[in-house]
Amino acid sequence: MPESPAVNDVNAVNEARSRIRTDQPHTARIWNYWLGGKDNYPVDQQAGDQIRRLHPGIGDYALADRLFLGRAVGHLAGECGIRQFLDIGTGLPSADNTHEVAQRVAPESRIVYVDNDPIVLAHAEALLTSTPEGRTDYLDEDLRNVDRILEHASRTLDLSEPVALVLLGVVIFVEEDEEAYGIVRRLVEALPRGSHLVLSHTVTRPDMPDVDAAVAFWNENGTPKLTQRTPDAVARFFDGLELLEPGVVSCNRWRPASGDGELPAEVAMFGGVGRKG
Repeated sequence: MPESPAVNDVNAVNEARSRIRTDQPHTARIWNYWLGGKDNYPVDQQAGDQIRRLHPGIGDYALADRLFLGRAVGHLAGECGIRQFLDIGTGLPSADNTHEVAQRVAPESRIVYVDNDPIVLAHAEALLTSTPEGRTDYLDEDLRNVDRILEHASRTLDLSEPVALVLLGVVIFVEEDEEAYGIVRRLVEALPRGSHLVLSHTVTRPDMPDVDAAVAFWNENGTPKLTQRTPDAVARFFDGLELLEPGVVSCNRWRPASGDGELPAEVAMFGGVGRKG
């Protein structure tokens, strides 16, 4: 199978930039806009503002998901002693990326990032910084190509030792339920006992109709399209794993820290952490 484009390949990065659409809103750039970043365009800002009008709290989801990442990775690198992380659906680099959180706790941590978005590839140099003791790597690949992801990850990670599989807001882009569950199951099955799954997902609930309206607007106007699932359907991704307390909950309720600031009691982005026994 041919190699995926390397981040340090100038031609590959330039080719990725040429595929970026600036005339159509894009979920990664809108997420970046909501987080206060600068890697977005007026079309993304306009769509982000429209979504916020439909659901005023939507920007809190981006923050809640990002804080969840930091708490989950920090816990796994700290209390659980995990030293390897496979982060699929990485998104645009931001503050406190997975390698930064993990290597603050354990400088020898190794991280492999995976994303198939040309926007992320064009900015992935920021994901490849590392402590001298650790290592980071990046693969331009689709979540569905499980074998390719595992083959590439094995060059940086020892897949006979525990790995934290990080899937934040990425299986929402797999429409068919059985395909989505199957992808996660295959990834988890390839990892040894003691590995962990960290997953977050946008949810739909009867008491959050404005979320459904915001998602419908997005799917009519933006790219890529996303799929909502119920909280119970999100919990199903952890079947066969030992769920860490407090289970699958609103991301801002997963072991909140005093420095997280004020967020709503719940956001429609649910997440959890499960251990493979």
